[in-house]
Amino acid sequence: MSGEYLYYTCAILAVILSGLAKGGFAGVGALAMPIMALGIDPVRAAAIMLPILILQDAVSVWSFRHSWDAHILKVMLPGMAAGVGLGYLFAAQVPETAVLGALGFISTLFGAQRLWVERGGAIVLPSTSPNWIGTLLGVASGFTSQIAHAGAPPFQMWVLPKRLARDVLIGTSAIAFAVMNWIKVPAYAALGQFTRANLMATAMLAPIAIAATFAGVVLVRRVDPARFYTLIYVLMVLLGIKLMVDAAMG
Repeated sequence: MSGEYLYYTCAILAVILSGLAKGGFAGVGALAMPIMALGIDPVRAAAIMLPILILQDAVSVWSFRHSWDAHILKVMLPGMAAGVGLGYLFAAQVPETAVLGALGFISTLFGAQRLWVERGGAIVLPSTSPNWIGTLLGVASGFTSQIAHAGAPPFQMWVLPKRLARDVLIGTSAIAFAVMNWIKVPAYAALGQFTRANLMATAMLAPIAIAATFAGVVLVRRVDPARFYTLIYVLMVLLGIKLMVDAAMG
């Protein structure tokens, strides 16, 4: 497969997965970046995906604008901003192969962690864990989000034990990641990634992502989630390993 066809195939698959995630298949979107990185360099892939995520965030925030927890946002957002800054410095100072390796490592770790959780294992923090832990996990969330758009696991480690009401959990998550995605905009601009070519690629892929979001709303009620998620997380581990191998050989 030529480089151009490989890019378009990977890009279309990635935005479909991102759309399905926003439509109800939470966690599936984390597979988007590893797939995109098979076709183009990971920093450019993340830059193309970022405006699409911001567009999808707007829908989520509007839908849950009345349901959110101010304390969680106050604790975690400063850490998230710091984590984005660290991710930017990492991407700016190291070669492309190092970013690819980091993406592969994060993808493998994320997929393995989710497979472990699906089988009943989890690292559960107490619901009364101190705020500094929330801020520290916010840093981890910001860093992994800047590199791989995969900031959910550290965020969830501190938030889920609090057992928020469903709408408050979704609304708080939507606002936190919407704000963080906007924080990432200057970072990607400083990396020189908002080029005309990248923005044109985003514009071409956005309608597919929107259609996939609506498809996710429909499909989430018809697909066996256990088998679906297991397949996704296994693929994440395998793709993550491949990216790390590619980085080591590069």
